[in-house]
Amino acid sequence: MLILDITVVAIALPQIGADLELSRETLTWVMSGYTLAFGGLLLLGGRAADLFGSRRLVLVGLALFVLASLVAGLATSGPMLLAGRIAQGIAAAILSPAALSLVVTLFDGDERNRALGIWSALGGGGAALGVLLGGLLTAGPGWPWVFIVNVPVGIILLLMIRAQLPPQRRPAPSGRLDVLGAVLVTAATGTLIFALIRAGDHGWGTFTTVGLAVVSVILYVGFVVRQLTARTPLMDLRLLARRPVAAGTVLILVATALMIMVFFLGTFYLQHYQGYDPLITGLLFLPVALATMAGANLAGRVIGRLGARILAVVGLLVAAAGMAVPVLWDGTGAMVIGVTIAGAGTGIAFVVASATALGRIEPHEAGLASGIVSTFHEFGASIGAAVISSTAASSIAVAGTGAGADGGASTAGFDRGFITGATVAIAAALVVLIITPGPRNSGAGPSVHDRT
Repeated sequence: MLILDITVVAIALPQIGADLELSRETLTWVMSGYTLAFGGLLLLGGRAADLFGSRRLVLVGLALFVLASLVAGLATSGPMLLAGRIAQGIAAAILSPAALSLVVTLFDGDERNRALGIWSALGGGGAALGVLLGGLLTAGPGWPWVFIVNVPVGIILLLMIRAQLPPQRRPAPSGRLDVLGAVLVTAATGTLIFALIRAGDHGWGTFTTVGLAVVSVILYVGFVVRQLTARTPLMDLRLLARRPVAAGTVLILVATALMIMVFFLGTFYLQHYQGYDPLITGLLFLPVALATMAGANLAGRVIGRLGARILAVVGLLVAAAGMAVPVLWDGTGAMVIGVTIAGAGTGIAFVVASATALGRIEPHEAGLASGIVSTFHEFGASIGAAVISSTAASSIAVAGTGAGADGGASTAGFDRGFITGATVAIAAALVVLIITPGPRNSGAGPSVHDRT
């Protein structure tokens, strides 16, 4: 449900913008605001799971998520909608690392790899299915229901989890929460996203854009200094320095950014440029859902034999090939085929990222490590949406005027967006080829004390 809520709004963005009179920048924040709060507070949520117990945090986070979804669904203005989305992100930051921590601690060895494969398949498939569900709800009862649907589902989940999830012994108190660290990393990423979104209309080399990027770097440096000097830091930088964890977090960042790029570009291309209604647009994304889940399932089965490095490179190159298809050939068919191929590649990458980063984590580190992985996942979504919105700004703006395929609109912005995504995937493949541990140092191999 949390991952689905990243993309379920994508199909409804045009209707939301029209009803609430929101600009391209504000519409981008409807997506990025959720993932920014989600990612920025995930480390805090992971630490809280270690301190207070994963089961307790799952229940609290889910209850808050239900209330925030109701606020977003009842929104009558941009500020109210953004407030609901940010509140959703805060609740998700509590819930997600606690849930993943339970998966890591309840399973071990090959069973853990299979469990992580199921987790990744549901997450990747949920992202793709979110677009289908968004089309059904937007074309039916209306866009508010992409949020309101979480209310009955969340209540049912609350009752089921209380009955099915085994009780946990309350952890012994140890340390405290690093709220300042969470504020610094959230402010740093928020400033970077603001710079990226603003660049779409004002240029990448303007004084303000560059200045915001510099401020973002300063805030990130402040976060690192805080983690090195705090008595109970939000993030143990020694954990992130472990080669498997570093490789996994880089891969999850890139894979999520690519996934969001695919959904953002595909939605606007199909719904506005080609003129399809929300329901048809959602149905056209069904192959993406199936391909994402198939890629994740396949990766979960063969990662033990092929190794993380090979699968990571293959997944990213498959994603790059898929994003190149709509650039080489125009039309709905090429778009659907391309994003489906890209979905399979990102599904592979998600499993490799989780298995590599979390495969050899000790139980007492599970909450923190899960928070790190999930943080990079959500920051990847925020950054991906911001980059692709600005890169394809010209085509999104033209499409928004109602010009269709026969109305003189240009696909130049869409082409730039897909080329950007393919370039990022290829560059990331080279990086993970270097930093991902080989077969003897993969998630099934080294001790957790191995360092880069």
